[in-house]
Amino acid sequence: MSKPNTPSLSQFPHEGPSPEMQNLLQRIARAGHPALWAMGVEQARQAYATASGVLDIPVPKLTEVLDLDCEARDGVRLRIRRYRDDGERGTAGDPLPGLLYLHGGGFVIGSIETHDIVCRQLALHSGCAVFALDYRLAPEHPFPTAVNDAWDALVWLRENGSMLGVDPHRIAVGGDSAGGTLATVCAIMARDEGLKLALQLLFYPGTAGWAQTASALHYGHGYLLEREHLDWFFERYLHDLGQRNDWRFAPMFAPDLRGVAPAWMGLAGCDLLHDEGALYAERLRQAGVPVTLREWPGVTHDFIRMGRALPQAGQAIRSAADALQQALSGNSAKAD
Repeated sequence: MSKPNTPSLSQFPHEGPSPEMQNLLQRIARAGHPALWAMGVEQARQAYATASGVLDIPVPKLTEVLDLDCEARDGVRLRIRRYRDDGERGTAGDPLPGLLYLHGGGFVIGSIETHDIVCRQLALHSGCAVFALDYRLAPEHPFPTAVNDAWDALVWLRENGSMLGVDPHRIAVGGDSAGGTLATVCAIMARDEGLKLALQLLFYPGTAGWAQTASALHYGHGYLLEREHLDWFFERYLHDLGQRNDWRFAPMFAPDLRGVAPAWMGLAGCDLLHDEGALYAERLRQAGVPVTLREWPGVTHDFIRMGRALPQAGQAIRSAADALQQALSGNSAKAD
């Protein structure tokens, strides 16, 4: 199977990690933990879950954190967690704008629990109700199960918004890494189905399916997310190599992006996925989609879950929350 010609962004400077990030990388290296791609699936899931929260801020307190479930197309009930913080924005029971959040983890690891603090912060700072989905993981549930689960949850949120305390006309979709991929795909599907979204909120999404960019070569080893991780994830998520070209896995290859929801995208400077995220932002702009692209130099993939160690994590979360608040109040995402 030939690889599509994904252009490199060699004009982008590829700098080294910040002092805080370098110190963190050295500490992780000294700990000597085996790489996830060297583990079995269950062992990798447990290792990822155990590490979650170690580098993040203390758990923020909210007005409500409630586990619900929604039905997938095959009848399976999917766990979905609602985060709500009324604060000074209104009284309990007032309908809020809503965000469906899809966690990262390469479609193989990760859960509501691993991204609990991220979702709490987004709810706290944006004033919207955040719904985090435990979509089904590979290899037990290979492509396109995660796509289907994400879309089914988005439709469920739109159709049941009033019952869920959400304004069904003010909904956004978002996620990080693989969850960002799912969010971009949901935004395209929403356009096709006439479901209007206020924003797609994307932290370092995977968009290309093939790690061919300059940043993939420059940051492919020694920066937490490595090329071996991608191969390990994709071999478990996809049936065959040909699916790497399917736009539901690699939205860069979607034939038409006109009319999709405005986008806010946050990228990490020292991330092998940096350039394909920037390329996707440019494709959106060329299609006439308003895009806000924010970059945090010197940090690696997954930095938003390292708020205890990296000040950039809190900055990125607040920037994303501000974009959500603006978009869900009825304003479009501001284009650069």
